[in-house]
Amino acid sequence: MTTRSCVKKLSTILLDAITDKDPLVQEQVCSALCALGESQPEITLSTCEEHLRQHEKLAHPYRTMILRAMETVVSNHISELDKDMARAIILLASSEMTKAKDLVCDWQQAASSVLVAVGKRFVGMVMEEMLSKFQPGVLPHCFVLQTLANLSISNVFGMVPFLTSVLSTMLPMLGMAKHDTMRVVFCCALQHFSESALEYVANLDQAPDPTVRKDTFASDISSAYDILFHQWLQSREAKLRLAVVEALGPMSHLLPSEKLEEQLPKLLPGVLALYKKHAETSHVSKSLGQILEAAVSVGSRMLDVQLDSLLTALHAQICVPVESSSPLVTTNRKEVLRCFTILACCSPERLLAFLLPKLDTSNERTRVGSLQVLRHVINSAAAQMEVKKPFILSSMRLPLLDTNSKVKRAVVQVISAMAHHGYLEQPGGEAMLEYLVQQCALPPDAEPQKTGPLEEPPADNVREISVSTLYLFSTTVDRMSEVLWPYLLEFLTPVRYTGALTPLCKSLVHLAQKKQEKGADALLIQYDSDSKVTLPSPYAIATRLLTVSSSPYLGDGRGAASLCLLSVLHRDIHPWLGQRWATTIPLLLEYLDEHTAETLPQKEWEEKLLVFLRDSLAVVSDNTWTCQLSLEMCKQLPCYNGTPQEKNFLYKCVGTTLGAASNKDVVRKRLQELLEAARYQDEAEHEGLACCFGICAISHLDDTLTQLEEFVRSDVFRKSIGIFSIFKDRSENEVEKVKGALILCYGHVAVRAPRELVLARAESDILRNMFQCFSTKVLGIKVETKDPALQLCLVQSVYMVCQAICSSAQAGSFHFSRKAELVAQMMDFIKGEPPNSLRTPIRKKAMLACTHLISLEPALEEQVRTDMVHGCLHSVMAVLPEPAEEDGCQESLYLDTMHALEDLLRSLLQRNLTPQGLQIMVEHLNPWIKSPRGYERARALGLSTCLLQFFLEHLHVSALVPFHNLGLLVGLFSPRCADLWPATRQEAVNCVYYLLYLQLGYEGFSHDYRDDVAERLLTLKDGLVHPDPAILFHTCHSIAQVIAKRLPPDQLISLLLTLFESLGDPDKNCSRAATVMINCLLKERGTMLLEKVPEVMSVLCSKLQGTREEHVLQAAQHSVHILASQHCAAVVTSLLGSPLPFDSHICTLWRALAVEPSLCTQVLGLLLEKINRDVPFKESRAFLLSSAPDRVATLLPLAATCALHEVVSAPASGPAVLELYSQLFAGLLLRVSCTVGVQLPRNLQAKERRATSSAVVSKALDPCSSAVDALRAALLRGGSEDVVQRVELEGGWESLRTSAGHEDGVARLASAMAKFAGPRLPLVMKALLGTHSSVYEVQRITSTAFLAELLNSNVVNDLMLLESLLDNLAARQKDPCASVRRLVLHGLANIASGSPDKVRTHGPQLLTAMIGGLDDGDDPHSLVALEAMAGLGKLLGLVEPRDLPSVLLHIAIRIRPFFDSEKTEFRSVSIRLFGHLNYACHGNCEDVFLEQVIGGLVPLLLHLRDSQAPVAGACRFALRMCGPNLECEELEAAFQKHLQDGRSLHFGEFLNTVCKHLMRYFPDLLGRLVSTSLFYFKSSWEDVRAAAPMFTGFLVLHSEPQHQAQVDLEQLITALQLLLKDPAPTVRGKAAETLGRLVKFS
Repeated sequence: MTTRSCVKKLSTILLDAITDKDPLVQEQVCSALCALGESQPEITLSTCEEHLRQHEKLAHPYRTMILRAMETVVSNHISELDKDMARAIILLASSEMTKAKDLVCDWQQAASSVLVAVGKRFVGMVMEEMLSKFQPGVLPHCFVLQTLANLSISNVFGMVPFLTSVLSTMLPMLGMAKHDTMRVVFCCALQHFSESALEYVANLDQAPDPTVRKDTFASDISSAYDILFHQWLQSREAKLRLAVVEALGPMSHLLPSEKLEEQLPKLLPGVLALYKKHAETSHVSKSLGQILEAAVSVGSRMLDVQLDSLLTALHAQICVPVESSSPLVTTNRKEVLRCFTILACCSPERLLAFLLPKLDTSNERTRVGSLQVLRHVINSAAAQMEVKKPFILSSMRLPLLDTNSKVKRAVVQVISAMAHHGYLEQPGGEAMLEYLVQQCALPPDAEPQKTGPLEEPPADNVREISVSTLYLFSTTVDRMSEVLWPYLLEFLTPVRYTGALTPLCKSLVHLAQKKQEKGADALLIQYDSDSKVTLPSPYAIATRLLTVSSSPYLGDGRGAASLCLLSVLHRDIHPWLGQRWATTIPLLLEYLDEHTAETLPQKEWEEKLLVFLRDSLAVVSDNTWTCQLSLEMCKQLPCYNGTPQEKNFLYKCVGTTLGAASNKDVVRKRLQELLEAARYQDEAEHEGLACCFGICAISHLDDTLTQLEEFVRSDVFRKSIGIFSIFKDRSENEVEKVKGALILCYGHVAVRAPRELVLARAESDILRNMFQCFSTKVLGIKVETKDPALQLCLVQSVYMVCQAICSSAQAGSFHFSRKAELVAQMMDFIKGEPPNSLRTPIRKKAMLACTHLISLEPALEEQVRTDMVHGCLHSVMAVLPEPAEEDGCQESLYLDTMHALEDLLRSLLQRNLTPQGLQIMVEHLNPWIKSPRGYERARALGLSTCLLQFFLEHLHVSALVPFHNLGLLVGLFSPRCADLWPATRQEAVNCVYYLLYLQLGYEGFSHDYRDDVAERLLTLKDGLVHPDPAILFHTCHSIAQVIAKRLPPDQLISLLLTLFESLGDPDKNCSRAATVMINCLLKERGTMLLEKVPEVMSVLCSKLQGTREEHVLQAAQHSVHILASQHCAAVVTSLLGSPLPFDSHICTLWRALAVEPSLCTQVLGLLLEKINRDVPFKESRAFLLSSAPDRVATLLPLAATCALHEVVSAPASGPAVLELYSQLFAGLLLRVSCTVGVQLPRNLQAKERRATSSAVVSKALDPCSSAVDALRAALLRGGSEDVVQRVELEGGWESLRTSAGHEDGVARLASAMAKFAGPRLPLVMKALLGTHSSVYEVQRITSTAFLAELLNSNVVNDLMLLESLLDNLAARQKDPCASVRRLVLHGLANIASGSPDKVRTHGPQLLTAMIGGLDDGDDPHSLVALEAMAGLGKLLGLVEPRDLPSVLLHIAIRIRPFFDSEKTEFRSVSIRLFGHLNYACHGNCEDVFLEQVIGGLVPLLLHLRDSQAPVAGACRFALRMCGPNLECEELEAAFQKHLQDGRSLHFGEFLNTVCKHLMRYFPDLLGRLVSTSLFYFKSSWEDVRAAAPMFTGFLVLHSEPQHQAQVDLEQLITALQLLLKDPAPTVRGKAAETLGRLVKFS
């Protein structure tokens, strides 16, 4: 076949396939055509051209695709095209383009594109053809014009010389065009012609004819302009109007200047009118900009006349709301702004006269648009705007007042532009800066939300822009430094600029640092009385910055920014502060860096700031300066009314500063002013005012108290009350707020003042005045307030006073005469609180006050103490727990209240530190310890632990005395170790722990003595956390053992009686724990209570049928154990007669038989005998016509199995199970095999159904499950927990129960036994080896599966069991059951992993068995053969090399048919075995086997695309193994590189590489490989079918011409043709791709 005929045939086939229904296949066909064209462009183009000519009826979508392919080939090979072919293509494309009179855009566009592509080289020929269809007086086809237009753009220098003739021909046609579509094409052509002419003229130095000028086209363009503008622009068709206006833009540059000047009065209004007619106006704006440029370039004077209308229209465009962020909208805005730039450069005065008044309008869109234009012209026409700066600045007055966020953002952007061009240095620039700072101070949104194009941007967005703009000014715009400094300092202190503090401080720091670089020693702030700038004083700056630093993370971290500014201004604040601040401020900043807003300890931070302030005052040490600072602080207090936290901190600063002042008159004056000016109605301010007085009292106690007392007596205080009383409805509340603040002041004064001074003033001054404020007299009767806030103030202050008294060194000798009165008052407050909720800290503060009061003299009466404990417990213990979603504040309040209660109880116990005193406290807690509410029990046990620990820590025994109530207390607490609440359990153990140590203390042991037995309690606490009840009660048992070892004999009875009472505890866990502890105590110490045992056992046995409590079961177990030790066989027989399934009582009794090992051994032996000797099942047909009989379990073996399970479930059965381990294992395993799929007897099935319908909760009875459970329990009890866990982890127990998974379950069990129970295997194997002659096939299968899996482990070799095991399996090779034969092969193959060193010894025997399996003809499903293949894969690498040559070829031939098996597993295993065969031949591959390798290469490569991952993985492995045998390093390297497991495979790239190497080193295989690949063209797998033509294509791609004769090209093309009709699009696509590659055979 000649090259031409080959390429032609291939092209024809592909062209026929272009009509494929799948778009992707169509694309692939086109790509294939292009590939043919890359190699043989002329033949391919010729064939395409011929195909289109011969198939006139081919639908236009397919013609379009062919034309696109032709365009690609032409574009890529235009230089190789000869004139004849170019002419043929031109004629074809011209015909295709003009064949249909109607518009078929895709088709005609494709043809036009072909012409344009050819025209890049053969422009003359294309123009000749186009002009033949472009005759004067006849309207041309639309795409003829479009082709000419596009050609003028793609080949400017080739096309422009034709423009004159084209235009002269076209102009008369304009009047003939009646349809808008045709007119649009004319407009598009004129636009492109004009653009190409302008480009030609602009690049005359490169043009072929440098004499061409704009004038050349002026006349024709002028004529065309008249028609377009005067006639077509008036059309109703929007598309035509846009096309006209797009053309007018470039045409305006070619119009004669006189014509342009003449037409401008009409042209501009005409274009502007289009703004109202079109929603999409970017083309109008672009054209308008071109027209304006043309007008300016000719110096038009008519532009001034049109300026107002231009400005109005353009301004309206800018003000149009932006409904989307589409590119067209963005482009329009850019073009409009370009127009404004043009106008600003030629008429700046007119522009500003129009624009600036627009800023005064209240319309948002108008104002925003005007600001945007202003910003643009400030930047783009800076020179023209220079002299207009004052005018522009003055016009910004009204926009600065606008509150709209869009306007604000636009104003900020204008200010930014102004700053860069020197506007802000002009008069009026300060207003711009002030506005910018105002925007910086806007509150940020908590959660900024995205806004749509029509929504107003959030204030936070404006703020962010303003902040970045301000910082930009101060850091990068050098000319702004003198403007900003010191002007920005003005904004530090006004509260309305608080939100802007962070950017202000950062900017000021940067500006100050720049000034310091210029003059290092000069003051940064120059206070000039003549200056217009009103700067804050150093005191005001210091106060402001220090105060806002107390909330350091607000406002984007204003704390750090403020401290940095303080550091920079240290010389201006005070000359002596620089050195100290240089070390202290960095430490504060470092502390802030270490924390976040969530982690910062607020009190600690404020204390650091106060220390910083005190240190600074000490460094200055100037009373005048200090007094002036305090005055400034007091002045600023009202500024923080809206921020309580900062105001309270400022109060503390005032107190600190006054404390450092030495002028007492100033101090008293400031304190008086504070009292008079305080906002008492704001409760949050009370704490700050009180802290101020407290801090001041450290240095000025007398002055502080005097000033407080004077204020209470003053007219100001009375006048305040009088003013409040005017408002009758709130006067009382307001007065009490004043009183509350004063009471708090007294409390803080007491707690902070020097201790040696407080005692003398506590009762006489402080408490007297506090209670005087708290109560009032009405008609001589003292009346106390009910206001909670005032009560809280009093309680808190009393607590502070008591704390101050107790912490004094003279507290021990202090006689507190008002103690009883204060206690009664505190208890009234506590009792007045709601008992079930906790909302205020009154309880906590009152209890803390009582705690301090208890330790003071005189002592309280007994009844008072009792009432105090009772009242406090009732007030706290019953508080309901808060829901989990409550905030942390409530939780913290509760914890603090509980700690206060603990302190109170400890304080009371300390007054009577004896067993009797302890008993009294426990009796108070007893109702709460036994409460039905868990949270109350938990609290009571926690308090008990606290008291016992305290008692132990303070225990001092002078003589050996008995701890007489130990048993009672231990009996009370120990059952709670199993409380339903885990927290209660832990506390109960703690109580027992401390009680035992108290006993040791009373026995004379020292405090530091550690008892090993008692310490064990601490290790047992972890067991109480576990949710498993077994672990929990085992832990309780251990606790009871500890108690039994350390309990004195005389306390045992008391303890037991108390525990018996706990049996009725409503908490069932505690009841069970009491039973566990009773039994443990009886076991450990029962010899002392021998006469009590019959009574205890009688009670427990009598409750067997009426309860399920643990102690009853224990008693029943004991009775059964005694009976069975005398009559074992009778008990077993009797119990086996119990109805199935066994109820819980019978199960308990069975487990009781395991208590004694010797008894347990007898019971298990009897049960095994029942299981093994009786028939396991009977066969019966449920229906006469049923295909297979049903297997029904026999009753006696079933009951024995269930009983055996119960016995071995008992922990005590361990020794007996160990003794009978092998018999139990083998018997139960075979029992499992006989019960798989076996049904219950019909009477039991009916019973099960009744139990289910009556909703009785019981374990379902199933023969197989009962056997599996018994086996599992026996293994556990026999010490094989690891075996059970491994099988459980692998799902083996579940598999054992099912027919489908039984073999797998047996294998997993055998594997676990080999790994974890090796020493037991000899006896187990001995019991199982004899089953090969079992009459039950299921038993033979199970035993074979077990023995086969044992060979997977080396343990059989270690135990010298290998030979006997092999012999036994070999005897089973002739078993009539195929499953047994398969399992035998599986077992023999397992030697490879279990005992690889033994494979060589038994190699011939193993290979013979495997090959026999390959040839097994009695297995219809070939499962034995599959097992043989898998086994050979394991064994080949381990057998003696000399044993292999004789079998390799036979194996390879035998497995080859399985490569293409329909079953995944067969394909995978056979292919992987083929890889092992190759590996075995490495270095010694005979030619006859190499033939098998080569024959398998194609299927292996193609099955890499197998849909099943195991098959693809096997192919990877096999190919890697084949590589060395092919003796090609490159091919082997490719296999190793691309086919590693786990690495992703780019199949196309890999196949290409393989084919390249195959054709380079094995060119003679081309024909064989292609013919093998052809076989897979008919594969049933789509991916393989697609891979086959791909493989063929790559072979062809890389083959040399001299070897191509090996391929039957006709056959190959025919096969690929058939694939083009494949139902799968992927296959058709690959076939088309390969056809494109066959060009190499041409």
